[in-house]
Amino acid sequence: MSALEFMQRLAALVPRPRLHLIRFHGVLAPHAKLRAAIVPVPAQTPAGHAAACNHAHGAPARMSWARLLKRVFDIDVERCACGGKLKIIAAIEAPALIERMLTHLGLSAQPPPRTPARRIDLYQAA
Repeated sequence: MSALEFMQRLAALVPRPRLHLIRFHGVLAPHAKLRAAIVPVPAQTPAGHAAACNHAHGAPARMSWARLLKRVFDIDVERCACGGKLKIIAAIEAPALIERMLTHLGLSAQPPPRTPARRIDLYQAA
């Protein structure tokens, strides 16, 4: 089997995006008449516990950029070095102003050059 044939067979096994992989039939089907008699009702949670689970029910799907920085790079932009809480008052997006500030600080205003993408030949990879 060649490398290309192997990749084709692997690609055929990958399910389509947003496709449910578990299907329920009979009484457990989504619109079954007797489903309510079998599936238990979720327990009521106390008020204190509901606040802890708030992230799972009704929180926005997107994270703020400050939380993403904390999660990915462990940079907490909302905390001061002294331990106090910082408040973000502005985001500078104007390229001319950014370049002026970087040159004032003695930093390069030009981004680093991009490296070309590596080419991987499928026949040599296998």
